[in-house]
Amino acid sequence: MDLSGTAYIIGVGMTKFEKPETREWQYWDMAGEAGGKALADAGIPYTAVEQAAVGYCYQPSTAGQRAVYELGLTGIPVYNVNNNCATGATALMMARQFVASGINDCVLALGFEKMQRGALGGGADSGDFAASPVARHYGVMAAAHGFEMTPPTAQIFGNAAREHMDRYGTTERQLAAVGAKNHRHSADNPNAQFQDVYTVEEILAARTVHRPLTKLQCSPTSDGSAAAVVASARFVREHGLAGRAVEIAGQAMATDTPDSFATGTCIDVVGRPMSRAAARQAYEASGLGIEDVDVIELHDCFSVNELLTYEALGMCPDGASGKLVEDGATTHGGRWVVNPSGGLISKGHPLGATGLAQAAELVWQLRGTAGARQVPGARTGLAHNIGLGGAAVVTLLRRE
Repeated sequence: MDLSGTAYIIGVGMTKFEKPETREWQYWDMAGEAGGKALADAGIPYTAVEQAAVGYCYQPSTAGQRAVYELGLTGIPVYNVNNNCATGATALMMARQFVASGINDCVLALGFEKMQRGALGGGADSGDFAASPVARHYGVMAAAHGFEMTPPTAQIFGNAAREHMDRYGTTERQLAAVGAKNHRHSADNPNAQFQDVYTVEEILAARTVHRPLTKLQCSPTSDGSAAAVVASARFVREHGLAGRAVEIAGQAMATDTPDSFATGTCIDVVGRPMSRAAARQAYEASGLGIEDVDVIELHDCFSVNELLTYEALGMCPDGASGKLVEDGATTHGGRWVVNPSGGLISKGHPLGATGLAQAAELVWQLRGTAGARQVPGARTGLAHNIGLGGAAVVTLLRRE
């Protein structure tokens, strides 16, 4: 299918991300809030939306319909999307494809999650582990490291951190610097689940979840929703929205490659190869490179994944990511500002909403409306959303 047509994000919205059970709300309440904000931001009614892609992981089939019914009963097609932690970006990609292919002029991408407290199991702790979609991934981990009585997702990423330390000399302080940076960024984000600032020493002293990862280097479970309205150039022009529109300059999804499993390492099985493949395709589609990017929202489900993603995106050679964060290259005043929102570690991680919250942050950054988080002069942004099992989505946004 030819997807060469241009698509724009014309409106974004999100709820505050909350600790589960903090607010008395249902998933349709949070989805209605985020979707309503996105429509208001675009300045259009829900009746202008022709289709909706709605992402979530922990609700029954057709929960997407129940969610958008809070916005109106217009009879439009609603596609329910579930792609693990990459669900939000997958919904955005579907919306872009509908618009870029010429099928629609205006599509809503919406994501939400209402979660339970406690560590995310990721499917590895299910009753029928052999049938889990991630059994092969955790099998690689078990063969290399055994299986410990720690949360499965923290364990597989924590073992990737151990490998990175052994192979490249990455230090625990460098891993903790990721957590300290993202918690510091979130202090300026009223939508973040946490706004507390911690030193590297405090990050290191926090409770260990799976060595070397401490609690303050791990994303929490969260409730929340985010949304984006995607439109064609014609819709933008006819509705006078050029001043608000942000171009989706390039976007790609990759799933696991042979390299994901060939090395027998957690570094590769948690997604560095597919992130690298998605980034390469998105760069080719957009004509942009990492050197053109000003601001990045990436999938720091654990601190080590931020370092692995620096390498996958081409920000540094393999093994050099620890020094990159340690030297301040990925915060305000550095070469890039990575996760100005606070990222998953501090903003929160409601699975179905995460990828769309990344897009919302980048739209605000590129419009110059991000307040105290603003990256001066930001014109190009990159979002990276990954799900174990697996899927990696890389999106390049641009505002002229």
